[in-house]
Parts: sequence; structure tokens; C-alpha cells
Amino acid sequence: MVAKLSDVAALAGVSVTTVSRVINSYGSLSQKTIDKVHAAMRELHYQPNAMARSLQGKSSQFIGLILPNMENPFFTALANEIEQLLFLKGYKVIIAASANNVEKEQQYLQMLAANQVEGIITSSHNLDIEEYQNTYLPIVSYDRYLSDDIPIVSEDNEEGGYLAGKYLLSTGARRLLILSDDDGSKSPTHIRYDGFLRATKDSSAKVFQENFNLEGFASKEDLDKMINYVIKDDIDGVFAYNDVGAIQLQNALRKIGKRVPEDVKIIGYDGTPIVRQLHPDLPTVVQPVKQAAKVLIDVLFAVIENPGEKPQNNELLGVELFQPEQ
Repeated sequence: MVAKLSDVAALAGVSVTTVSRVINSYGSLSQKTIDKVHAAMRELHYQPNAMARSLQGKSSQFIGLILPNMENPFFTALANEIEQLLFLKGYKVIIAASANNVEKEQQYLQMLAANQVEGIITSSHNLDIEEYQNTYLPIVSYDRYLSDDIPIVSEDNEEGGYLAGKYLLSTGARRLLILSDDDGSKSPTHIRYDGFLRATKDSSAKVFQENFNLEGFASKEDLDKMINYVIKDDIDGVFAYNDVGAIQLQNALRKIGKRVPEDVKIIGYDGTPIVRQLHPDLPTVVQPVKQAAKVLIDVLFAVIENPGEKPQNNELLGVELFQPEQ
């Protein structure tokens, strides 16, 4: 079996990040640590990535992009925009979809480090990954908190939630269900809930909230639970944290005889061009995907050019409401 970076780290008694730093001659390390890593590499017959060895002291012109999945049209659109902008700068993109799999994401991070990418753009939904806490690689995150040292680019989630709440109230809906994806972290997406409550606080509406994994397609089990909540609580308005979940619920409710939007109003979030083209009947909050891609790249290059400094990026990207034509 071919030895992996993690095997070297385990044998040497150090972190995977430390092994990468030894291989890439990056940062300040004690000679004792360097010797331990080299000894483990020899014992395991570990060969660092060929491209990384050939690039010592040179720029790889590669950027890593880690996304939760490629099912969600928003992540596909974001990847497309990032790839096009970086290509114009002379860079290539290595794309990884980590899903809800911590081990898979760790392996991708190790692979990107071994290939000496210049930096990483991530929208990972996995938490507590050591490499994010202790990495030497320049990293920027979209809409997700990963560590205190990693800058976040975010749209105005609070305003997005506010727009969704105001829209549902304008339709006459008063028993409102929020389908959120709160993972317990400090990620900006969770304040969509705060914005929704701000929109509805002075109304007669009653707000319910249920938490689901809405990264990609909802499972049949989760869809059944959503339908049950709609029926049990006599819900007439739903705010889903992404368009995929909104469309799935829309279709599932129609299958059981519920009229959408006559009986239940549903609004999604993301508003990618393909969703607005294929599902023009779905109200949604539109994220500025082109602007997000540009700002992510700008912040990443600021980190690359100023190692050890966290760029001050307090700008929230604007969102807007998309409504079906009457």
C-alpha cells in the first residue's frame, strides 16, 4: 500500500501540516522535527508529490477550491465564476467536493498542500478540521466560519432573511416555517433567521423553525418530515435556506394535493440564473455570485501577498429579492 501524508505524520508523531511544511521547506521548524519527518518518510518509502518537488521555490499557479457538493446550482455557479476569473489571471483551479465527510475533506486539504497550491477558497460545511486551525496555506472562506485566522467573505444574510420574511407577509401568509441548516457554528448564514424575525416581529405571524441538512438534495426521509411539519402546524408560508430544498418541497407538496403557491407559499435562497430560468415560479433571495467570486479572489490574493496578516473585509455583499411575474 502506498504511504500517505497522514501515515508519515502518525509515524513521526507530528501533524499532517507539519509534514507538509517539512516537505515544502516552509516556515520555522526545529531540526529535531525535520529529522523525525525525514526518518518516517524513509521508513515508509514515502515520495512527495512529483509536481510539488519540481516546483520548490516556484509559483505553482494553482488555486484549490473546496465546495460541499456540486449538486447545488449555487456552488456550481460559484465554481464557474471563480475558475473563469482565475484563468484570466493565469491560474488554474483544482476543485474538490467534500460533502459531509470530514475525512474526505482532510485528504483533499493534504492533496492540495502536497501540490503546493498558492491558496484555497472554501465553502466547506465541515467543522473541527485540524488543517483549518493550523494550516500555513492562505485560505479564504465563503459564508462559513472555519477559524479565527481565516477571513470570511459573506453576503448580507440578515438582509436576505429580512427580504424572505417580508415577501411571505406580503402574500398574506401568517403561519411561517423556516427550514434552516444551523450547524452550531459561528457561520454568517445563521443570521438569516435574525433577519426573518426582524421582518415578522410586528406582525401577527407565528414563526416555526426546523433544522435540516440543506447542502444538496434533501433525502426522502427529510422531505417527509418537512411535509409533516407543514401539515401538522398548518403552515402557509415556508422559507428554505436554499433553492434546491425549496423546489423539492414545492414538488413534494404538489404530489400530495397541496397547491403551491395558493395553499402554501415557498421562498428559496441563492437565486442562480439556472434556477430562475428553469423555475421562474419560485420566489428566491438572489446571492451576487459574480461579485462573490471576485471578492473571494481579491481577499485570497491579499492573504497570499501578506502572509500572517488577516485582511479586514467587513463588506457584506448585497442581496435582492426575485419574484415571479404576475
